[in-house]
Amino acid sequence: MPDCDYCGETFDDEGSYLRHLEATHEDELGAIDRRRVAGLEADGDGLPTGPIAIGVVVLLSVALVGYIVFAGGSSSAAADEPTLDSSVHTHGTMTAEIDGQTLEFSEQRFLENDPAFHFHAGYYEEYGEHIWHIHARGVTLQYALETLGIEVDDEGTVLRYDGTEYDDADGETTVTIEVNGEAVAPSEYTLEGVGPEEAAAAGEGDDVRIVVTTE
Repeated sequence: MPDCDYCGETFDDEGSYLRHLEATHEDELGAIDRRRVAGLEADGDGLPTGPIAIGVVVLLSVALVGYIVFAGGSSSAAADEPTLDSSVHTHGTMTAEIDGQTLEFSEQRFLENDPAFHFHAGYYEEYGEHIWHIHARGVTLQYALETLGIEVDDEGTVLRYDGTEYDDADGETTVTIEVNGEAVAPSEYTLEGVGPEEAAAAGEGDDVRIVVTTE
């Protein structure tokens, strides 16, 4: 049964959860949740009609525009969608610490949020590393982070998480986004992994490190 990441309420099925997001948390939704809600409507599950449908389209459009300029006029845009490919199954590792909070990607709220990029339960306990899984071609770091509720601009200098925005241009804030120890532009960097989970845990796939500090 899915739990709401915004208010903690529990639902019997995915459809009920998505309808709750649309009705109760529309103004709070990140890019991934907006796509999930839009997919629900496209499938005809709770599809609004007539003037209501027009209003929903307008609201979603406004929300998308707001996301594109979320960093106060930043040039960032929604991450490009990857191409799902059943023949792709690669792995790497990721750590993230945002303003003193270490994100535990083994927690339920981070598991299997997106078919292209996700985490599974049990891997951290087995390998001692947070092992990411990719099942698509063209998964950028920007897209991968979006699936986890972490929004970053194209250059990786502005990051938004849990309702708070962090800007590296602020003298009291440092935003570090690295892959294998090197700074990257999240919108341009395509993640590369390895097949065996054991190899990823040993450091052979891309190792992503996100650190945000404030004074």
